[in-house]
Amino acid sequence: MARPRKPLLSRDRIVDAACALVDAEGLEAVSTRRLAAELGVSGPSLYNHFRNKDEILDAVADAVSARVDLSMFDEDDPRDWRTALHDWALSYRAALRAHPHTVPVLARGPGRRPAGLKVADAVFGAMVRAGWPPAQATRIGALMRYFITGSALGSFAAGFVDDATAYDPADYPHLGRAHLLAEHREQVDEGAFETGLTALLDGLALRYEAGAEGRRPSG
Repeated sequence: MARPRKPLLSRDRIVDAACALVDAEGLEAVSTRRLAAELGVSGPSLYNHFRNKDEILDAVADAVSARVDLSMFDEDDPRDWRTALHDWALSYRAALRAHPHTVPVLARGPGRRPAGLKVADAVFGAMVRAGWPPAQATRIGALMRYFITGSALGSFAAGFVDDATAYDPADYPHLGRAHLLAEHREQVDEGAFETGLTALLDGLALRYEAGAEGRRPSG
């Protein structure tokens, strides 16, 4: 009986394996030698698809960007710019929360990554169509990226230990219940993100209205 053939090595197989490794152990776990072992191939065969480790990590980050929903920025989507930004932010953060170890790579910006560039292009185009000047549309894209990636870098609630004795009222009079935060990590972090996102978008809406006043014809 003939042996079953090994699946052909491809960019997608390499990226999937690298993504699983990053998710499980972090960025530092990725090396061409480790990936070759995981895939059951020789190390040099990876170089037929990627020149180095950095290119592999870029591809992993771009695979995460590709999971972000951009449908709210379609020209025929009925959502206004504020709702579109809100819904996109939730989708973007969900993708980062599913793959938190990729955040440092994504935080560097899209570079030449196709999916990352599609995200930037969609946000910028939607803001310009909504009436924002191009310079402001660029700043909005940057602001949203800073906010979303920053929120995904760590958990506020997880930063407190589950030990009431760590927060002596004599030293920290307002942290008497801080030891309970870790137990409610998801609720605290989700609530903080939604509060911050709402405040950010409210501020942008006020600026948008002020700009609209300036553009209205007099008389």
